[in-house]
Amino acid sequence: MQKSIINPWKWQDQLGYAQGVEVSHATHTLYCAGQAAMNAEGQPVDADMAGQISLSLDNLETVLHRANYALEHVVRLNYYTTSIEQFFAAYGQVIARLTAAGCVPASTLTEVSALAFPELLVEIEATAVK
Repeated sequence: MQKSIINPWKWQDQLGYAQGVEVSHATHTLYCAGQAAMNAEGQPVDADMAGQISLSLDNLETVLHRANYALEHVVRLNYYTTSIEQFFAAYGQVIARLTAAGCVPASTLTEVSALAFPELLVEIEATAVK
């Protein structure tokens, strides 16, 4: 599999994502459901935005690993949050984690009025290829 990052501009680089990711010669694709701050029993974890982002990424990596993928295989991340302001205040940890994994996905960030449980502040949806 080969990935090519498509960035006609430079401004998105500091935000840790790509305008486009072209994949050629991929043999498998994994579409992940939105991952949120849920414990192993399926209960929401009441934490601040940073804590919820961290647990959501942990849960995403658990799904990826179960399917024999890694964060580096992710080509698209969609973020749903109840507060873009709070999300960006904690976004540094997202960039650090993606950078450490060599992950530069195409991404969308959307503010929503609510997620599946009132305690949830963020949900992260991914597509991975290999």
